[in-house]
Amino acid sequence: MVGPQYDLVGNPLGAVRTTFEKAAAAAAAESGGRDPVAAFRSKDWGASEVFRSFLFDQGGIDKVPLLDASNLGLIKPNTLVRFRGMVQDMLGNEFYAGAFKDGSTWRTNKFTDFSPFTMPHPCDSHLWSAISSTACLYVPGQNSWTLESTPGPDLRQMSNCMSPEQREKRKRDGDDDIMDVSENGNGESSSSKKPKEDAVQISSNSAEMPATEAVPEMNGNDHHIPGSSFSCLVKIYDMPESQVKLNDVGEFIGVYTFDPELAAPNDNSDDVMFDLIEDVTAQLPPSKVPRLHCLVWRKLSSQDFLAKQPVEPLPSLLKGIRQSLLSHLTQLLGNDDLAAQCLLLHLLSRLRTRVDVVTVGRLSLNFTGFNRESASIFGNQLNTLIQRLVPYSQAIPLSIEYLNTTTLQPRKDNKSGRLVTGVLQLPQGTHLTFDETIMQSGSLTSKGVENTVLLKNLMESLMVEYDFEYYKLEMATDVQMLTLSEGKSNILPSDLVVPFRPSTVPAVTATPEELESWRWYLATVRSLPQSNEPAILQTIQDEMVNAMREDRSLGCSELSRWLTMAQITASSFGEKSLSMEHWQTVKELERLRKQRMQ
Repeated sequence: MVGPQYDLVGNPLGAVRTTFEKAAAAAAAESGGRDPVAAFRSKDWGASEVFRSFLFDQGGIDKVPLLDASNLGLIKPNTLVRFRGMVQDMLGNEFYAGAFKDGSTWRTNKFTDFSPFTMPHPCDSHLWSAISSTACLYVPGQNSWTLESTPGPDLRQMSNCMSPEQREKRKRDGDDDIMDVSENGNGESSSSKKPKEDAVQISSNSAEMPATEAVPEMNGNDHHIPGSSFSCLVKIYDMPESQVKLNDVGEFIGVYTFDPELAAPNDNSDDVMFDLIEDVTAQLPPSKVPRLHCLVWRKLSSQDFLAKQPVEPLPSLLKGIRQSLLSHLTQLLGNDDLAAQCLLLHLLSRLRTRVDVVTVGRLSLNFTGFNRESASIFGNQLNTLIQRLVPYSQAIPLSIEYLNTTTLQPRKDNKSGRLVTGVLQLPQGTHLTFDETIMQSGSLTSKGVENTVLLKNLMESLMVEYDFEYYKLEMATDVQMLTLSEGKSNILPSDLVVPFRPSTVPAVTATPEELESWRWYLATVRSLPQSNEPAILQTIQDEMVNAMREDRSLGCSELSRWLTMAQITASSFGEKSLSMEHWQTVKELERLRKQRMQ
């Protein structure tokens, strides 16, 4: 274990070097004095385990600052930070000398932008390693309550993570002069009252300033990830690429580096060698985009954003919360009980499996009978509630102008080598609400037609087509889609169409405690496994066959939707297997729905 003289938050590289030196000494002893190259290959020499134990076993994660645009200039480089974001682009691998022999001593360059040691030339004993670089950004549509549930420590109370300039400024009351912050090669800080061009300028009250004022040059001059206002380049070591996937939402914990004084690479278009080198990260220089050398990372789910401690999902507990949420939805929808029950099933739906082009578990919903006036009342309150219940959501105004002008499709810019994000590049579990009541007559441009096809394909197959200039590639996703329209939507063919029939105007509020319990309920129920007894499935199958004989208009897609609704109904009560009672409940909902459709 690392000795107590090292602060894992304030000096993580010290811990990395200590574990490396111990591993090198142990490997040399085992090899009888020979160079222990094999012991270093594709390994981290125990560093990740040291940090993982500190973060998760000893509760150290609460001591690690959460990196965002507001505190970028406050954090000292080479300290431990964590960043929560979505993997927006996979930038490929880069190679570096992970370990080399300097005389008789082995050294490591791991988890740093530049080597702290001078590498001898020629160097006969060295080990090349690979880093997977990923471009990450704030999660699109991330709702504010998820940020409140994962607060970081107050940087103003953490002198070990603040830059020397920031510690000095804290001692000065009333000093509002803007200071230029720089650091020389010896690690000694220097400051000047004269602002320097292209430098990050931080005032004494920068913690309270908007991010755009505190760090005016952050991600400026088109160095950020296209389509994002804040980005972070995450470098992942010794990990198969398959473990980190595009659009994954994760928490990355590692060594933070950001040097606003560092000159960007000279992009000389006349230089033949520059044209031959395809270094995508040169488009994201360390002087503009912060880097995080990842020591530990974990994929985040909806449950990771909950403030409450894990609770055993007993059916009796889930039934009580279900009734509370359903009652609130009914009041919010003007006492329309049918619409409320269908909305609850919609919020609990998720993609369970995919067989070729068939998606099992999805349940998109179309509320008809809306106009602009009712959408401004019921629709706005519904959007507000959804934002307070799910981690990621977006409300999309579906108009002719929106379809003709908005970039929905992610595309690859082959000139810069980067993926330009579009509206439909979304994390798994995002909720989309489409307001079709603002649609007016008009003509679609070629871009509008393309966007319409993209949305229809998303609704029908949960696939998003990415444009790589010379070819198109479909990528799977899992999003919930709710459409508010006057009549049945032709642009967005939903699985379930329900005429909306409110009887009162909603005037309902929810307490913070209720919201917390509902968030836990939705996240828990969606994660419950599902199983079906053969006898129950056989009975349901026989009833489906009889239903098709009585109504020739019924198709396989509608029968599949009935089964999906029944399975979600069972899960909503905390049951892991379908019963005939749940099946009968869905049949009654379907009877009432068809009665309204007539």
